[in-house]
Amino acid sequence: MTLNYIWISFFIIAFTLALIKLVFLGDTEIFKQLVEGIFDSSKTSVMDIALPLTGAMAFWLGIMNIGEKAGAINFLSRIVGPFFNRMFPEVPKNHPAVGQMMMNFSANLLGLDNAATPLGLKAMGSLQELNPEKETASNSQIMFLVLHTSGLQLLPVTIIAQRAIMNAHDPTDVFIPCIIATYVATVVGMLIVAIKQRINLWDRVIMLWLGGMTAFITLLVWYFTAYLTKQEISDFSKIASNVMLFAIPVIFIIGAMVKKVAVFEAFIDGAKGGFETSIKIIPYLVAMLVAISVFRNCGALGYINDGVRWVFTQLHTDTRFIDAMPVAYMKPLSGSGSKAMMIDTMKTFGPDSFPGRLGCIFNGSADTTFYIVALYFGSVGIKKSRYAIPAGLIADFAGIIAAILVAYLFFG
Repeated sequence: MTLNYIWISFFIIAFTLALIKLVFLGDTEIFKQLVEGIFDSSKTSVMDIALPLTGAMAFWLGIMNIGEKAGAINFLSRIVGPFFNRMFPEVPKNHPAVGQMMMNFSANLLGLDNAATPLGLKAMGSLQELNPEKETASNSQIMFLVLHTSGLQLLPVTIIAQRAIMNAHDPTDVFIPCIIATYVATVVGMLIVAIKQRINLWDRVIMLWLGGMTAFITLLVWYFTAYLTKQEISDFSKIASNVMLFAIPVIFIIGAMVKKVAVFEAFIDGAKGGFETSIKIIPYLVAMLVAISVFRNCGALGYINDGVRWVFTQLHTDTRFIDAMPVAYMKPLSGSGSKAMMIDTMKTFGPDSFPGRLGCIFNGSADTTFYIVALYFGSVGIKKSRYAIPAGLIADFAGIIAAILVAYLFFG
């Protein structure tokens, strides 16, 4: 499944549904809405995403260059090398891409979106240097992207903050469900790609790392719930994220000073690539966000939800989860769209309602697959994504199922 077919499908579906609404339902505004959505999304792609990203890209690419010259990236590569060498067999041992990917995953774990994107784009660029077919995604790039789109996050700070704004009785009550759902999505995504790439999952190193990560998350959840109050959990989330975000550049700078690196010059050399990368991704962002806009504005998501509701009504099962499903539909397409859906769900049903809580868990269970594919692959000029999108969507689906089950387990 390539971006080409997905892009075409979105436009054909949108045009067909809009034509049906116009002819049979007399909706004379539908095509106006689609056109306005095209212009709004085109503007958003450049003004709200690409250009603001330029500053963050320049800063973090500069910091990454300092880290590389200080040896921090090689240090990280040696620590995670045994595991990454098996999950990314095409990447040479101690290659800078290993440390860069680890930095990206670490930023995602802590919910540091502003830092995670530039670090991830840097890692994708390093993987592209190893890619023999420059327009086709390599196995390593697909594994990296799917792990990234699964959205593993230990500190869902923005979700907790939004629930507090909406006056939820306990803004942090979705903390553990979010961790469980996103971890399931990550593991499923990893397994799908590993099986496709014939990676030996029974390797002792892989088993130890997966077991260790599972144990770490379990212990973290247990400690937070057993020893911290709800307010302390919220405070810890905010403090840990900000401390880590500021500590990374400080540690890199100190390390570079110890090694007598010209820190400022190293920063400038790395930062120069920020503008170039931001400009390069604009066409890919415009193409994908416009397609997502017309797909959303034509009403396709509403019809999907009505169909799902009808099926589960016929099966005589609980249908409360369906009220939150628009968040799940939107999450692979648009991060801002899914956030808007999450807020709308809390406004409509209440932040402490079952759909309100489930919408938050959906939003924290995975990342925006289509947006990330367009952004990351577009930054290095990849046009053939191979099985990256299906694998990412399977991981998203696993996160959705896990979110629903966990929501019923925790909130009945």
